[in-house]
Amino acid sequence: MRFIGKTNIKFIEKRKFWYAISAIVILAGLISLIFRGIPLGIDFLGGTEVIVRFEKPVSIGEVRNAMAQIGLAKSEIKTYGSRNEILIRTSEQAEGTKISEMISSTLISKFKDNKVEILNEEKVGPRIGAELRKKALYTVILSLIVMLVYIGLRFKPIYGLGAVVALFHDVLVTLGFCSIFSAVPYLNIEMNQTLLAALLTLVGLSVNDTVVVFDRIRENLKLHKAMDFIALVNKSINETLSRTIITSGTTIMVLIVLLVVGSEVTRGFAFALIIGMITGTYSSIYVASSIVVDFTLARQRKAEKEKLLKKQPIPAK
Repeated sequence: MRFIGKTNIKFIEKRKFWYAISAIVILAGLISLIFRGIPLGIDFLGGTEVIVRFEKPVSIGEVRNAMAQIGLAKSEIKTYGSRNEILIRTSEQAEGTKISEMISSTLISKFKDNKVEILNEEKVGPRIGAELRKKALYTVILSLIVMLVYIGLRFKPIYGLGAVVALFHDVLVTLGFCSIFSAVPYLNIEMNQTLLAALLTLVGLSVNDTVVVFDRIRENLKLHKAMDFIALVNKSINETLSRTIITSGTTIMVLIVLLVVGSEVTRGFAFALIIGMITGTYSSIYVASSIVVDFTLARQRKAEKEKLLKKQPIPAK
C-alpha cells in the first residue's frame, strides 16, 4: 500500500539547514534541562505516594489543609483522573507504612461525611531511588552501544555511527521537550520508570526507520553503481517515504488518543513517544542518512585528491 505517489524530494541537499535547526532545538532543550530539569518522580526521588478516592468531590485546598495538620503541607497534591480521586506525594518517609497510615487516618477524621478509600500506596526509599537512577543511565547507554554494534555489523561502521548519533539526537530532543512541557500540569511529566520506558521504546522505534532507509540505500548501491551518491540517497528516502508515513503516522495517532483520553499515569509516556516518533522519522533522513552522505563524500574527495597526486609528474632532479 502506498500512502502517497512517487515523489522526488531533494532531502539531502538541505541537510546543513536542518543540521542548524537540530542544533538550535537541542540547545534550547539543554538550557531547559540545566536550569529547569524534569521533576523527579517517587521512583527516583524516594518518598511516599498515596492515591485516595472520596465518595464525593473534594477540593485540593481542603486536602492540603488536612495534610498541614500532620506537617505535610508541602506535599504534592493533585486530582488523579477525577475530582473524587486525589494523589498525595510526599518526600517524607518512616518505618513501614506509617506515613500512608497517618495520611489515611487524617483524611478519615477530617472528612467524616465523605467516605475515604485508599486505592494505592507506594513507598520508595532514597537508596532504591539512587539505585534506579544509576540503572536507568546504564540501560540507556547499553542500548545505544548495542544499536551501534548491530547497525555497524549489518551495514558499515559509518552507518552504525550515523544511527547512534540520530538516536542521541532523538533522546536529547525528547528530554528537552519533556523538560519544557513539564510545566503543563495536564501532561503530568516527571522522570519516573514510565518516562524511562518511553525513552527505551523510542530507541527501538526510532532506529526502525533508519534501518529501512539504510536497507534501501544498500539495495540501490548494487542496482545503480554509477549514480551520484546524493541522488542515490534521495532516491532511497523517496522510495521508503510512503512506508515511513504510514508506520509512524498510525503509531502517532494511537499515541495522541492515549494522550487525550488516557489516564494521568500514561500522559507523560504518550507525550514523550509522540515527540520521539516525530523526531525519529526526521532524524532518519536529516541526521543518520546525512551523516553517511557527508562521510562518503569526504572519503570520495580524499580518494580523488590522492589519485590526482599520483598522476602528477615527478619533477626531474
